[in-house]
Amino acid sequence: MLTTRQKVKIIKDSGVHDKDTGSPEVQVALLTKRIDELTGHLKKHRKDHHSRRGLLGMVADRQTHLVYLKKNYPRRYSGIIKKLDLKK
Repeated sequence: MLTTRQKVKIIKDSGVHDKDTGSPEVQVALLTKRIDELTGHLKKHRKDHHSRRGLLGMVADRQTHLVYLKKNYPRRYSGIIKKLDLKK
């Protein structure tokens, strides 16, 4: 679970402007952090299938945002990929 401070830091680091909370970059960054945390949880609790289903939904949502960025804003896409160290 992300704390409010963590969310504010992620939004500040990846936002397009000062009060940006909904751009695809911010959404991808938040989803990536949640995916990383949930992956750690699933390594410890291998049989937690409900959380695994949620993880798959988050990965699909992140992929949708990345496809949108790649299609409409290739520079912003490459920037977020480098910043978050996502290999595509």
